[in-house]
Amino acid sequence: MNTYNSRPVVLCLSGHDPSGGAGLQADIEALLAQGCHAAPTVTALTVQDTVNVSDFHILDRDWVLAQARAVIADMPVAAVKLGMLGSTEMVDTVLELMQALPGVPLVCDPVLRAGGGGALGKDEVGYAIRERLFPVAAIATPNLPEARILAELPEGSADECAERLLPHIEHLLITGGHGDEADVHNRLYSRDGSRHTFPCPRLPGSYHGSGCTLASALAGRLALGESLVSAVESALAYTWRTLRDAERPGQGQYVPRRLPLDFCS
Repeated sequence: MNTYNSRPVVLCLSGHDPSGGAGLQADIEALLAQGCHAAPTVTALTVQDTVNVSDFHILDRDWVLAQARAVIADMPVAAVKLGMLGSTEMVDTVLELMQALPGVPLVCDPVLRAGGGGALGKDEVGYAIRERLFPVAAIATPNLPEARILAELPEGSADECAERLLPHIEHLLITGGHGDEADVHNRLYSRDGSRHTFPCPRLPGSYHGSGCTLASALAGRLALGESLVSAVESALAYTWRTLRDAERPGQGQYVPRRLPLDFCS
């Protein structure tokens, strides 16, 4: 029996991606890399590859509740990471679960589109996330297209979307990978008026699972006790490295290399 302290547990509620690029596999790998233990609860099954998503099925809420409650009853959950929910009923399911986790930070990755553009839920799911989940979340991590859907501003800038969304959530990280700037500018907005910009060199190509990687790494850093701004900076730096070293296992997007090749050596 080892005498090491247990790694912080992060409860992940997200979809299963059979290509292994996004969803729960991305969560597990990113959290392992932070020194955390991932507890994956499946919310949806998808038919997708590295090119795009073609179909998905949302699990029955009782199955999702049973999975998560088993974890909550057994382990001290230090953070919760949300990915694909896919339905307004699943939004209510998460709210019910969070009642059993007072004070536990919730990182909300509002997954509304796959990397290839395919929908992973109707826009009404995004609005339910904004109205009902954002108020109980520590931070949300939309990219700019997702922020525009959530803010109902089809051509809005990051600043304009943040102004519309901050009444609903205390901290908002809008990632800049979908912009056209020479460098990527990831912008952290807080309701108290503070702002931080984290620039990084823009990498060529497109990536499958980058948003999952970032949100999971951020949840892991918060579970380890890191302050929010520092956790955002750490998670962004880690995610950039996974994209820099990304591989192309299929015929579509690159997949972040979340674990080093010598991880098991």
